[in-house]
Amino acid sequence: MKVFIGAPRGFCAGVVRAIDIVEIALERYGAPIYVKHQIVHNQYVVGALEAKGAVTVEDVDDIPEGARAVFSAHGSPPEDFAKAKARSLRVVDATCPLVTKVHNEAIRYDNEDRRIILVGHRGHQEVKGTMGQTDMHLIDDREDLDLPDWDGNTPITVLTQTTLSVDDTQRSIDNIQSKFPDTIVRNDLCYATTNRQSAVKDMAAQVDLVLVIGADNSSNCNRLREVAESAGVPAYLIDDAGGLRDEWLEGVEHVGITSGASTPEYLVQDIINRLQPEEVIEVGMGMEDISFVLPPEMRD
Repeated sequence: MKVFIGAPRGFCAGVVRAIDIVEIALERYGAPIYVKHQIVHNQYVVGALEAKGAVTVEDVDDIPEGARAVFSAHGSPPEDFAKAKARSLRVVDATCPLVTKVHNEAIRYDNEDRRIILVGHRGHQEVKGTMGQTDMHLIDDREDLDLPDWDGNTPITVLTQTTLSVDDTQRSIDNIQSKFPDTIVRNDLCYATTNRQSAVKDMAAQVDLVLVIGADNSSNCNRLREVAESAGVPAYLIDDAGGLRDEWLEGVEHVGITSGASTPEYLVQDIINRLQPEEVIEVGMGMEDISFVLPPEMRD
């Protein structure tokens, strides 16, 4: 058996930054550090931080008054910061800078009197944070097309969740532009999303099966699985080596493996060790060398 492994894969710069923020806060201030929502969507990452003293909560109201808190990488609506201020919380914002860029775009284009359409997945934490910035209409590519009932001459700006399928997002944009010619489209899909999906497309042409390592609630992991399936290759999203099923491998000679932007690399290596391939072949543009600066209060 040969394994074709996606490059890039695993942690993106925004995830590394968010994890570093929680770890630095724990070292500097001691436990507990409260984290609003999972810092990133991976149970192993969350569990490791909780073992050091992080406490994950889903609502700002669940954080004791005056406590130290970190807001997750996915971004938060302004109302959460208002709640935190009212509760005298000492907050460090771990929002990925590329998500913050989308928030800033929403405010900018609203100030320019353009109506905003967000392409994203309803209920996802990132979408909640973005939609909290100003009034906007949501288009979810998993649902029936629901274009807003605005005049066709309305000036529109399209923003997107950063972790969507490249191809599905383009279809949504095409539908929007067909009704609203005066449309500005922002390129909000992040580099990690596009690079990992591109590697999976390359991989799918060479393998009989694709394994995506990551969490069920990770948007970018689910999109990687869907990209492989769209190329006609069976694909499975599993948390770890324990999720691998022998029947998937029957008659399979070439296995593709990738991982989402919040998946630790050791989980990928566990899968490879389980498969014991005769050869491991890297597919894609190679691993990324990108980093984001920490918030000022987290820098030495």
